[in-house]
Amino acid sequence: MSRLRRPLVRALLAACALAAAGAVALAGCGPLGPSPAPSSPTPTLTPTPTPTPTPTADSLAGLDLRQRVGQLFIVGTSTDAVTPDTMSAVTDRHAGGIFLHGHSGSGAAAVAGVVGSFTAADADGIPLWVSTDQEGGEVQVLTGPGFDDMPYAIRQADLPDDQLRAAATTWGQQLVTAGVNLNLAPVVDIVTSAATRFDNPPIGGLGRQYGYDRATVVAKAGAFADGMRAAGVMPVFKHFPGLGHVTANTDVTADVVDTTVTAGGPDIGVYGDLLREGSQGPAGIMVSSAIYQNLDPSSPAVFSPTVVALARDEAGPNGVIMTDDLSAAQAVQAWSPADRAVLAITAGVDVVLASTDPTVFPAMYDAVLAKAQSDPAFAQRVDDAARHVLAAKAARP
Repeated sequence: MSRLRRPLVRALLAACALAAAGAVALAGCGPLGPSPAPSSPTPTLTPTPTPTPTPTADSLAGLDLRQRVGQLFIVGTSTDAVTPDTMSAVTDRHAGGIFLHGHSGSGAAAVAGVVGSFTAADADGIPLWVSTDQEGGEVQVLTGPGFDDMPYAIRQADLPDDQLRAAATTWGQQLVTAGVNLNLAPVVDIVTSAATRFDNPPIGGLGRQYGYDRATVVAKAGAFADGMRAAGVMPVFKHFPGLGHVTANTDVTADVVDTTVTAGGPDIGVYGDLLREGSQGPAGIMVSSAIYQNLDPSSPAVFSPTVVALARDEAGPNGVIMTDDLSAAQAVQAWSPADRAVLAITAGVDVVLASTDPTVFPAMYDAVLAKAQSDPAFAQRVDDAARHVLAAKAARP
């Protein structure tokens, strides 16, 4: 396999950033207490080093096809130890990112050690996306020394915008200390109402919503995203085109159908507000694996060119669009891992997330590579997706 010299890839990344002017767009309840403010100080640790790009001409010529395909995947690993399958994904199949999966209380220093093992092993010279779910409440992967206990999103929303932005900046700085540069948050799903929130298991039932209307979600999720960017972490808005009205969780249930979201409605409109009219800066969009009756009832959103095209409208021509987990989610188990990856990329997605089960990645990667080798149109789609990824990596905060 070919390996690139680091200065060349730095140049390519920065050049792609020039082509991505504008927004770079891209998963408990009980009594919920008052809104806590950040408390524990960020420890003094050495962040995982990331190459710094230098501007030059825009080109993918320095990347061979295997490397381009690898950039289209983020693969899950344990938070507390190096997962061999994920290490192989990075070293043998050029995976463009890792996802810290599970829940860890070991703290920032321990996480930084795990992350450092991956970044040291990545010989391509392309910055590795190191991602996790650090939303708050029950969806906070990283805890322990060096990480504040983050409140539920619905409690974060009690803070004034400037205080939430400051709190998110602190939380983002803690992620950077641990080597994380991509946070799959904030949730921007609009839950139907406070009265019916517990009828919505994936979002409302877990307190992951920032509110129940477009304006509130835009203000509060925007403040969270601004804080992450200020710390040097790229946020990802999720779950397009909305999971706030479904009555089942796609992680554990097949054929989850939304009957509420429409193309011109607020659930999609929040993305335009956040990415084009509101807070500006690098961000991604994650597409859900539910089925949307009013958009495309024929397939899950991640496999639907119709739904992904709507996401592209919000993300912009150079934005990054990624899937929700395609490795273990029950919503996609009717398709083979190979078909999941090919279908998502064909639909227009740029990054396939295999966050839970890294053992499916080789089949996914090999299928995308084989189709790109035999299908010129699909190879062009791979090039476009890789260009979006490289531009986002170069432009990240």
